[in-house]
Order: sequence, then structure tokens, then C-alpha cells
Amino acid sequence: MAKFVIAGKANCPYYAKAELLADYLQKNLPDFRIFKITQHPDKWEDWVEDVCERNMWDHRTSPIIWRELLDRGGRGLLLGGYNEFLEHAQLYYGVTSNMTTELMMVIAKENMQTHTEQQLDKETMKDLISPLQVWIASAGTYVCCHLIPLLLSGEVFGMHSEISLTLFDQEQREDCLRSIVMETQDLASPVLRTVSFCTTVKEAFLQAQVIIILDDSTEEEVYSLESCLRSRVPLCRLYGYLIEKNAHKSVKVIVGGKNFVNLKTTLLMQYAPNIASNIIAVALGVEGQAKAVLARKMKTTSANIKDVIIWGNITGNNYVDLRKAKVYNYESAVKGPPGHYHSVLSLIFDREWITKEFVRTLKILSSTGKQFGGILAAHSIATTLKYWYHGSPPGEIVSLGVMSEGQFDIPEGIVFSMPVKFENGTWEVLTDLEDISLSEKTLSRLTGDLIQEKLVACGDVLTFQPIEEDPKDNEPSNIGINEEKEQPGSDDSDGKNEDQ
Repeated sequence: MAKFVIAGKANCPYYAKAELLADYLQKNLPDFRIFKITQHPDKWEDWVEDVCERNMWDHRTSPIIWRELLDRGGRGLLLGGYNEFLEHAQLYYGVTSNMTTELMMVIAKENMQTHTEQQLDKETMKDLISPLQVWIASAGTYVCCHLIPLLLSGEVFGMHSEISLTLFDQEQREDCLRSIVMETQDLASPVLRTVSFCTTVKEAFLQAQVIIILDDSTEEEVYSLESCLRSRVPLCRLYGYLIEKNAHKSVKVIVGGKNFVNLKTTLLMQYAPNIASNIIAVALGVEGQAKAVLARKMKTTSANIKDVIIWGNITGNNYVDLRKAKVYNYESAVKGPPGHYHSVLSLIFDREWITKEFVRTLKILSSTGKQFGGILAAHSIATTLKYWYHGSPPGEIVSLGVMSEGQFDIPEGIVFSMPVKFENGTWEVLTDLEDISLSEKTLSRLTGDLIQEKLVACGDVLTFQPIEEDPKDNEPSNIGINEEKEQPGSDDSDGKNEDQ
């Protein structure tokens, strides 16, 4: 019995030629057997180096072919590459290959496609076998109790993804965590594989694939804004170190809460640089508050209002932009087909309400944290995760806190809420949106506070100096309106709104 192993890059034409010759020999010779191995081109060098090191061979090119010594045991006998295999076939079996170069390239392309499909199938099966490792930090907070049922509903990660949930918090919260674990087990969720808690710091985030960072459950008393900002650094430094050390290399980290969300996200990126691109801040809670205030004014439901954009500091000095806001299913004299919408600004004629009462209500909610309770915070986190895994609704604008790379003239190096869409497991900043540029004054106000928060937290600046608004300036400080233009599917009547 002769058994040959043929291994090569999935897109290698010489592997394809050797494979076809080996298939012919196996079909026509009763004691000739082959085993095929394909590797992605990006992984080939590491793989073949490892194989050769274990067998004490010297070979680097694709393909590599060896004979398994089934009758004698021990390591295999290296034959070489394609040329050596062809010589072996000619010498021992009197068979050669007449494959054309064109056919070699076609088969190599087919091999690459097949290899890719097989790898995707393997990943899918692996996901079915291995549960998704989800960790919740500061799990002793009340938000966690609202969040867990949403995560286990099957709507966030899918009904076919089992979840292994771990709750992490300080040791003094152990009794609380134990109680939450028991309640979670009582849910009898079909997607829950295991649920446990962890209070040992060095074991935090082991193999985590999703990490949800909530507000600290036991905050030390602080006496100034500067002390409060600096108090965020030690925990974020610790979390960053543990995430880099223990978590899965493709971990997704989502930061929620109502206290310094942008700053905490920035610090986590600083202390976990290798996964910084997979750390985001939740802005849907603030977006939901703005939609609810608008819905009450317009006597509709907040779910009918879309495309409200939150700019800047999610839990601080932000800018609510209504220039793209739409309302669907609105009861008015103008009716349309499914998908028909009206511009929000074209339906609210009371500009004084927009520029004063609406602004004042949002400022109160932002400064006090009122109404941003457990239900809203949990729903915002779960919805953002759902979009991250399955994509946001087509055509819909979502607000998200991400690291600025200079989009919209926002300075680089700060986490800033801006319009995005989720697609194919990632997000994309919607830089192609028209008529949403921010004035230099607005950008300066929004970015100034965020930059100062980071400098004060890191000790580069001693005191926080908030940017004072010019009382002579009539432009609303945190509301975006402009001249509405007629858009396909929007209200036929244009709402002419001057910047104020």
C-alpha cells in the first residue's frame, strides 16, 4: 500500500496539477492512496515551516509531497515538490501529466473557492459546538439584570448561537452575582449553555469573545470633576491589560452606561491597543431619549422616528442633529405607499419649542442621567450588539461612539459619537451623507470637552476648563437644524428652516 500526502496553497496551479495526477493514479492503481491538504496562501509559510521542522525536512515551496511509511512506522519520506512527484510517477508507474497551463489556473481557482467554503463551514460548525463566550463587567449593577434576558432571547446573537455567560465584579459583590446567576438559570433559555460568575481579577475575560463594560458598581467618593475623571484610569488600565492578556484575539468590546462613556472607551483603546478597532461606545440610549421627546411632541411613537444623529460626547456635551430625521406612519393629510416618510423638521412648526424646550429637556436628561435607567441602557447595549452581529436596518442611520480618524474634520485620537451603519460584522462611518457638516464653532465646543477630559484623566492637565458658550450666539448649543431639502419619499412640502 502506497499512501502519499499532497499539500499546497489552495490557489497554487502546481498543487492542482499534482492533485489531478494523483487522482488518476488512485483511480487506476488498487494500492495507491492519496491524502490532500490545502492551506490558505496567507497561512502556507507558517504551516509548511511547522511540518518541516517536526519531520526535519527542508522544503518551503508549494506543493510539498511525502509518502507515509505505513508498513514501517516512523515519520514520512519526503518526496519533494511537483517535479519530484512527476518523476516518481513516470519512473514507477509510467504515467505523466499533460495538463495545460490554462487548465492548471482554472483548477487552482476552483480549489481556492472550495477551500474558502470549507473553512466557512468549519467555522460555522465550531460556533455550533463551542458556545459564544460573553462576559459582563460590573455585573452587580441593576442594568445587568435587564440586559441578561435580552442577550438570552436569541435576537442578539441568533437562536443557533449558544452562549456561555460570565458575570464579573468585585469580590464584595459575590452574593449579588450568585443571586443573578441563579435567576439566569431559572430563565431556562434554550441558547444558554452555562452561566457563572468571577471575582478573581487575574481570571477575568478568559477566552472572552464579547465583553460588555457597564458603569462601576461601587464607585469611590470623589470631591471634584478632576478627581472623578482621574478615577477612571486605574480600572480602564486594568481592564485593558486583562483584555489583551486573556480575551480572544477577535473579542468585541462594547462600553455602555451614563458616566464618561467616551472617556472610558478612549482609555480602554489606549491600554488595549491590539483590539482597539473592536471597542465601541453605545450612543443609542441618548438617541432613544431624543426620539421619545420628539414622539411626545408629534403624538406618535418613538419607533416611527429614524435617523436622529448624536454627535460628540455621549454622556456629556453632545449635539442632537435633526437634519436627517424622519417620521414614518405619521397621521397627516399626505399619505404614501409603504416606506413613505416625512421630514421631522417639516412637521414641527414651533421653532421655539425645538430651540428651547427640546434643548432644555435633553440637557436635563443628559446632565442628571434621569430616565437613562436599567431598561433603556440594557436595550441600547443589546440593540447595538445585534446590529454588530447582524447588521443595522438598510438605509438607517445609527449613532455610535468610535475613535475619530479625521472624519467630518473631527480631530483624531478621541472617541466621538457620529453616524454609522453596521454591515458584515463591522461598522462604517457614513462620511458620504450630504448636508451634515458641523460648524467650526460647534466642533470646537464638542471636541474641546472630550480632549480636556482625556488630558485631565491622564494627568497632563490639572484642571478642567469647560468651554463657555457665547451668549450673543443665537445658534442652539445642542440641536442641529438646517434648510430642509425635498428628498425622495419625503413630505412634498419643504420645511424651510434657517440655522439659528
